[in-house]
Amino acid sequence: MNDLWEAISGLGDQLAAHVLLSAAAIALGIVVALPLAVWASRSPAVARGALAFASLVQTIPALALLALFFPILLSLRAVFGEGLPTLGFLPALLALALYALLPILRNAVTAQANLDPGVIEAARGVGMSFRQRLLLVEAPLSAPYIMAGIRTAAVWTIGAATLATTIGQKSLGDPIFAGLQTQNWVLVLAGCFASAGLALLADTLLGTIERGFRERKRGLWLGGMAAVLLGVGTALFAQFGGEDEDTVVIGAKGFSEQYILARLIGQRLEAEGFAVEYRDGLGSAIAHSAAASGDVDVYVDYTGTIWTNQMKRMENPSREEMYDEIVRWEDENTGMRVLGRLGFENAYGLAVRAETFHMTGVETIDDLARVASQMTVGGDPEFFERPEWIAVRDAYGLRFAGQRNFSPTFMYNALQSGEADVIGAYTSDGRIVADNLVILDDPRGAFPNYDAVLLLSPQASADAALVSALEPLIDAIDVGAMREANYSVDREDDKLSFDDAARKLADQIGL
Repeated sequence: MNDLWEAISGLGDQLAAHVLLSAAAIALGIVVALPLAVWASRSPAVARGALAFASLVQTIPALALLALFFPILLSLRAVFGEGLPTLGFLPALLALALYALLPILRNAVTAQANLDPGVIEAARGVGMSFRQRLLLVEAPLSAPYIMAGIRTAAVWTIGAATLATTIGQKSLGDPIFAGLQTQNWVLVLAGCFASAGLALLADTLLGTIERGFRERKRGLWLGGMAAVLLGVGTALFAQFGGEDEDTVVIGAKGFSEQYILARLIGQRLEAEGFAVEYRDGLGSAIAHSAAASGDVDVYVDYTGTIWTNQMKRMENPSREEMYDEIVRWEDENTGMRVLGRLGFENAYGLAVRAETFHMTGVETIDDLARVASQMTVGGDPEFFERPEWIAVRDAYGLRFAGQRNFSPTFMYNALQSGEADVIGAYTSDGRIVADNLVILDDPRGAFPNYDAVLLLSPQASADAALVSALEPLIDAIDVGAMREANYSVDREDDKLSFDDAARKLADQIGL
């Protein structure tokens, strides 16, 4: 219990960011919904179209809606210039505002449609203008119903905002995603309790405003509004009330190794006097695009990922040739600088349990192809869409009985429990040794190499002090040290935090 309370008490920064994002999204939803509702109340065609659009948005999963705004804003950036952010607050705000639109709009349209025609006619009869009728008659009568819609939107938005972590926006989703990745249930519960508590508090305060409107008690709804504004103002101060510093943004994809390496980079930069901020849980394509556009300053990627996903190359050259090609390509096409290799490789490989290895005699992917029709293969959420998997599948003619997606950590549990017979594992993962797994040989060389490389955005590349601070990381980490660090956050007992694992790794490699 003490651990849970300690985890919750350490979420102040994420809570403030979550409050601001949710409040801004709800406010934007209100600004769009209310004028649309007034228009819809006077035009059945507009009402049908607006409600149909809002309902359609609700059918799109919140995670997909958030992700879709990244490529949209990336395209708009070419029109509006480099100042348009493509990651973090803006795409999250736009997606969540759309998500909040339906309950507000539906309640406002319903309230307008059910106003007593006699009251409206009486207002016309005494000579009230459209504006006077709207503000002095329709708005007070509709307010309780509209507030009920805003309450629903607030609860939905606060819950959905936890997913903003996946597009680089700080939120209460940070501890949830980090905890799921490492099976640290204290972190997961801390994020869930904080988010649920915030939703209940918001619902209570907005319910007070609703009751004030319904009972015509001015002091009640004014008090509720004051409490809401005080909460938002406190969050605003917590986020922006400190000293204004230039911050280095460090990106990380959604698995343990990336979290650890991001903290290792961050600690190194902080020791040199830089302020740092983390954007965790990014997909491969988003992380690369974010660094190329300057939304992320530095992150770790892998040569095979850049080669196949970004450069769209299918051949498999030597390690040195691939690295040199990538350095040239990034410089010429994205302006990013490949500072160097960290010293270890984290390749994709197909892994099986040792019992499977011994019972079936499967030692290579060629051997696997002969029995794949009786097996289920598992991988991380993006594995089966990656060019590397497609190349390996086609090179060996792999046809499995079933195919399942798991989070990077849970796919190892799936292998141990028999939910999957083979998985697309990471060769630097500590659980390969700890779980007694076997990586199958790749005699046809279908998987490319995956040297971990440090990438700097075009803007960060020009900062000599930042480059100097990061250069000691080049060729400093061997695969054994990385496996040990990864396992230290993934193991069942005595887990280390990402920060502690990074410090231990730094000590181990002499930094």
